[in-house]
Amino acid sequence: MLGRVAAPHGVRGSIKVHALCADPATLLDLPQWWLRQRDGDDWSPRRVVGCRLHSGVVVAELDGVVTREAAGALRGAHVGVPRGLLPAPGEDEYYRADLVGMSVVNRTGRLLGSVVEFVDSGAHPILRVAADDGAERLIPWVASYVDRVDVAGRRIDVDWAEDY
Repeated sequence: MLGRVAAPHGVRGSIKVHALCADPATLLDLPQWWLRQRDGDDWSPRRVVGCRLHSGVVVAELDGVVTREAAGALRGAHVGVPRGLLPAPGEDEYYRADLVGMSVVNRTGRLLGSVVEFVDSGAHPILRVAADDGAERLIPWVASYVDRVDVAGRRIDVDWAEDY
């Protein structure tokens, strides 16, 4: 997921998109986005008619969305693109979708669970980890807690006590 539709912008169907990628400008060069309603499973393609950065937010016009009401109906929708259109991640960079399902192990070697999703907060992303026994942990995705990511081994090592 590269972003989330935040709200309508203006009266002609433009939308504000909160970018969830490191560089919001990534969204500007994509001719088509895929949208999925927050509680839905199906992605639908939408041609991007226009797109720009405005005060740190992506403002976009999508084909067929021409009124404020139509734009408002998209509020909360996830914005994505097919994986093949994305650039390869750099060293020590990861796509969040690639981390979902990875095992999370603390420094004592204890399995804390597996990654369910990332939760966005104001300060930094938070890793939501669920254990087989139903326990859930929210671990800040910051260097002081995340020791290592082993993509090939599907494992994330963290500095996080079992009883946090």
